[in-house]
Amino acid sequence: MNSPVAGAATSARLAEEVARRRTFAVISHPDAGKSTLTEALALHAKMISEAGAIHGKAGRKSTVSDWMEMEKARGISVSSTALQFEYGECVINLVDTPGHSDFSEDTYRVLTAVDAAVMLIDAAKGLEPQTLKLFQVARDRGIPVITVINKWDRPGRAPLELLDEILDRIGLTPTPLFLPVGIAGDFRGLLRRGEEGAATEYIHFTRTAGGATIAPEEHYTAEQALEREGEAWETAAEESELLSAAGQDHDQEMFLAGQTSPVIYASAMLNFGVKQILDTLIELAPAPRARKTVGGGERETTEPFSAVIFKVQAGMDTAHRDRLAFMRIVSGEFERGMVVTHAQTGRPFATKYALTVFGRERSTVDTAYPGDVVGLVNATALAPGHTLFVDKKVEFPPIPSFAPEHFATLRAKTADKYKQFRKAIDQLDSEGVVQVLRNDVRGDASPVLAAVGPMQFEVVTARMQGEYNVETQLDHLPFQLARRTDAESAAELARQRGVEVFTRTDGAILALFSDKWRLQYIQKELPKLTLEPLVAGAE
Repeated sequence: MNSPVAGAATSARLAEEVARRRTFAVISHPDAGKSTLTEALALHAKMISEAGAIHGKAGRKSTVSDWMEMEKARGISVSSTALQFEYGECVINLVDTPGHSDFSEDTYRVLTAVDAAVMLIDAAKGLEPQTLKLFQVARDRGIPVITVINKWDRPGRAPLELLDEILDRIGLTPTPLFLPVGIAGDFRGLLRRGEEGAATEYIHFTRTAGGATIAPEEHYTAEQALEREGEAWETAAEESELLSAAGQDHDQEMFLAGQTSPVIYASAMLNFGVKQILDTLIELAPAPRARKTVGGGERETTEPFSAVIFKVQAGMDTAHRDRLAFMRIVSGEFERGMVVTHAQTGRPFATKYALTVFGRERSTVDTAYPGDVVGLVNATALAPGHTLFVDKKVEFPPIPSFAPEHFATLRAKTADKYKQFRKAIDQLDSEGVVQVLRNDVRGDASPVLAAVGPMQFEVVTARMQGEYNVETQLDHLPFQLARRTDAESAAELARQRGVEVFTRTDGAILALFSDKWRLQYIQKELPKLTLEPLVAGAE
């Protein structure tokens, strides 16, 4: 039996490790530079020696966080990956998210696993629809947000105009920690704001070839900056004073409460301002905290081990047909090989094959702490939203599914591939790539896929071909929306024109409607039928 002294020492070490962790995600509209920023952060943490710059462009490398062939070809992120690295005294867990709006559901899952978010905004375009939607998810989950205005090396809008847009459109008060010296397209460096908006320091950046390496920094006093940059510095200093007069100075309590957002101007492509982003995350972002459990309680970080699965992914390593479940550790210390309990089945689960993941690169992890993201190999029983624990049972709330808006049937083009087809469908379903619907009429040979965005179908067909060597035929269906129903209502709904009833893999009975007018008509004519909106995550 452990002595009280040994137990206290273990608790103190656990608390110290928790305090070192910073776990965050980057959210943005497509093409705001999210994957480029992810790689720039890894470069500054010295995890890689050279950035890949614009991924997907001819002759250029793809970013380390984009591993799927489809991602490399198109220059977009359609899956979430996890990068862990040390920076200073801290351990950073950066969970990269899909960059396309069709994969909102995957991004939502990621946001259930982080303690803070970086909202990336294009300096020329400002707030865009996907950014607004994801910000609302972060707000609903109580996740504090740090704002990065990216691409300041290109022509764009005025710095204060962008700040006003953030305040006006989402009600979040921006509190810049740094202001750009030089207009958008003429990015010279950053003014560091001090107490009451005072210009305390000038950080000047020097470009490197293609932005492939860390941009050298030179630090100057305000007086030296004025002499060096003249009017550009004066403008930035005046803007800082105006912001202070409007009460837009950083307040840590208001930031953690989700009322304000520290702002940094940057160019991920040139690696300008990237160090300042990392330093801000370490200084201001919260360490892992207690998590709510089913039943209304909270799981403290110092309690025995528990974790939540937020992502399942196969095909990351073409040499090994394995399945990787990403778990966010919520409490306690994780040790590879420990036997934990799977809350959803009550069965034991051995953690012999546990990995940290850096893009496509893997390394075995022996110990991990709250806030860390660990990959469990061949975790066939695990799905997003599941809980693992030791000691007394704990279960975290399930992760809601988005309401699908696109529907299609999928079948193998040749009958001899049916076995592989079924295996692949089950795999992609359990990963949450799409929702799989079935009924007796269509049978298992031609299931219906339900998706938030049509690009999810492209991922399915590409992975069917690439990972399972199954060529498929996809046929879109004339349905536009789904409603949850029950067994009693299903029989009547199945008789209605423009309606088809299915069972989802999780047992939910869904009725698909050709359009909203058909739904409204049936609701009016048959008001006693059960027709409930699906939980839509960010809606």
